[in-house]
Amino acid sequence: MAIRELNSPHIQSLIKPIVAQNKLETAHRVRGDIACVFSYAIAHGLAINDPAQAIAKQIPAQNVKHHAAIIDPKDVAQLLRDIFNYQGTFVVQCALKLSPFLFQRPGEIRQMEWKDIHLDAKEWRYLVTKKDIQHIVPLSTQAVDILKEIHPLTGTGRYVFPSSRGDGRPMSDGTTRTALKALGYDKEVMTAHGFRTTASTLLNEQGWTPDAIERQLSHMEQNEIRAAYNRAQYLDERRKMMQSWAD
Repeated sequence: MAIRELNSPHIQSLIKPIVAQNKLETAHRVRGDIACVFSYAIAHGLAINDPAQAIAKQIPAQNVKHHAAIIDPKDVAQLLRDIFNYQGTFVVQCALKLSPFLFQRPGEIRQMEWKDIHLDAKEWRYLVTKKDIQHIVPLSTQAVDILKEIHPLTGTGRYVFPSSRGDGRPMSDGTTRTALKALGYDKEVMTAHGFRTTASTLLNEQGWTPDAIERQLSHMEQNEIRAAYNRAQYLDERRKMMQSWAD
């Protein structure tokens, strides 16, 4: 069919079976991809309107399930004691210990590469895969100590936390979750992603600048000019905040 012949019912007939399977995220993504095609077509004079736009409200909103996290300071203290008493492999021990100090996305931590670690500058600089933006994580003294501990074991390889299989890959995405479960924290109580919620909640309560906290979580500003300003403006505060948090 010529693109100008396509209308909203055509697109609805494609989306409806996906919604019927309760694959709501997939349905939204498919509609979004179709809308991108029509956006291109309109810009180049190949179509007049976007029939996918009318379908957006026909797809139910997906229920967002928040990652479980511990936010009561006393419970956080017990969690940290448990983490530092974890008896798993040394690589997993270090990854687990480092997670609350850094509170970055679990995928970014497990794929951490030595080339991005600058111990003298006390920084971890890496490309946020989700946003394709360079991110700087100031490293506290405690975080540097953990990295120095594991360096003799994995420092000659690519990844800070390599897979135990020795296949040149980083450790699997379920490793930290499994370790937390072994400590008695199931996914309804605490998740690897939950360290971000814990840090965000308590740092806000401690009075740190919300913009600095959001920047440290690598929640990127959409406005490019403001994003560049934020990178420069909050780095000094983030260094102090990360050390204070670690302390």
